[in-house]
Amino acid sequence: MEYPREETLAALSEVLARASWRLRKNERKELAPFGLTFAQARALRVLVDTGPMRIGDLAGFLEIAARSATSRVDDLEVAGLVTRQADPDDRRSVVVAASTAGRELVARLAAERKEGARSLFAPLSAEEQMELLLLLTSVTAES
Repeated sequence: MEYPREETLAALSEVLARASWRLRKNERKELAPFGLTFAQARALRVLVDTGPMRIGDLAGFLEIAARSATSRVDDLEVAGLVTRQADPDDRRSVVVAASTAGRELVARLAAERKEGARSLFAPLSAEEQMELLLLLTSVTAES
């Protein structure tokens, strides 16, 4: 089926939005038993993947205001998923790290996330999945 360019772009936008919505819906369902939001889980994943960091650096990774990062860290700390320590290089700063429970939760959620992605992309062959990955990587690369 051949679309004029504007219709193609509109269709691509709609299909990508629906795919993203399905992935987020699955993730919300996975996070609900832990009382976590998508944003909190993302912050926790960053801390697990990159290691301990200052809240300001976490805000930079998440591309949010430091104040918002502090709120996320507060909630994660209450849940026992992160710890705070004074920065040994700057006593005015605090370093945040994923706790053992936080690292275990991220590992568990990663397995569930993979299963959701596996289900979403099941209609595609391995080659089509790789092609889609390359195309989406190209589209989302920052210039």
